Amino acid sequence: MLGWRKLKGLVGLDIGSSAIKAVELSRYRNGYELVNLALEELGPDGVADGIIKDPAAIALAIGKLFKENSIKTRNVAVAVAGHSVIVKKIAVTANNEAELVDAIPNEAQQQHIQLDMNDVRLSYQVLGRPSESVVGRPNPSNTFEVLLVAVKREKITNYAEVLQQAGVVPVVMDIDAFALENAFEVSYEPLPDLVVALLNIGASIMNINIIRGGEPLFTRDVSVGGNQYTDALEKEFGLSFQDAEMLKSGQQLGGVSPEARAIHLRSVSEIMLLEIQKTFDFFRHTTSVENIQQVYLAGGSARVEGLADLLKQDLSIPVEIMNPFRKIRIDSSKFDLSYVGELEPRMSVATGLALRAFDLA
Repeated sequence: MLGWRKLKGLVGLDIGSSAIKAVELSRYRNGYELVNLALEELGPDGVADGIIKDPAAIALAIGKLFKENSIKTRNVAVAVAGHSVIVKKIAVTANNEAELVDAIPNEAQQQHIQLDMNDVRLSYQVLGRPSESVVGRPNPSNTFEVLLVAVKREKITNYAEVLQQAGVVPVVMDIDAFALENAFEVSYEPLPDLVVALLNIGASIMNINIIRGGEPLFTRDVSVGGNQYTDALEKEFGLSFQDAEMLKSGQQLGGVSPEARAIHLRSVSEIMLLEIQKTFDFFRHTTSVENIQQVYLAGGSARVEGLADLLKQDLSIPVEIMNPFRKIRIDSSKFDLSYVGELEPRMSVATGLALRAFDLA
């Protein structure tokens, strides 16, 4: 997690390819309460593959979202994803934690980050001594497990300038996959030995985070997402972007039968399934961890018709749509509960970001 300053109170702001989502929470007894919830849909060209392509339009959309939803808090937590973000778990040799701090940048540059270190912002979390040996090799006693995160500085600058232009203050920059994990752990309180795959299927990127007991085991961003469904429907039926989006979301459109729609949605779902299977297979072959036991889907395409059933059938693993508000109090006099229910999986990253406010308190 990359942070600029420690301030209390912030809005989780998820700048996605299809929409900007905002969540603000407060403490409520031993848990949390929803304070603000907002979504601003975007056109197809503002953000792509985790890169803000039209800064002026995105800044304007953020400002509009805050104004129209009367969000007063100006501090925000944002997240990044895509090819400009590198996340790796590495083993670093050191006799103590002081040596470890000095060793991590050198280890990162020499072995793991194939970029000029002047071009990236580096962050890390020491996970402790390895709990399991690398397959076929024992762990030496002076080895530490470290979760390494590197983000291209130009990407951080890209986001920071847009946020400044929108009149909000970036307090935290996180990673989409970690924000999703944060929301999941609060909402589901998973058992410590449960191995779970969290799939955040956005418009242009799918984040895959495999975790166990609050520890990320494997993280990967894949350049597939909901836009592929939209593109397939546009081309096959000669639709506009807006009509294809409506059809993807389950709405009926004259001239397109439910059966025809289902065929083309499934063809894209099978592409996603292939990427997920490849990721799971790589994970299994490079770790000594037991098999994945549960899959949770989040993001704007989590509820695409037939996707969850296809994954459940082909992966032979229970698949569930993630609800980030499962353990969060929602005042029915302030929020339309049916609308909140429709948005649940789309708001997962924003909710995880909003929870960072309580890490800084």
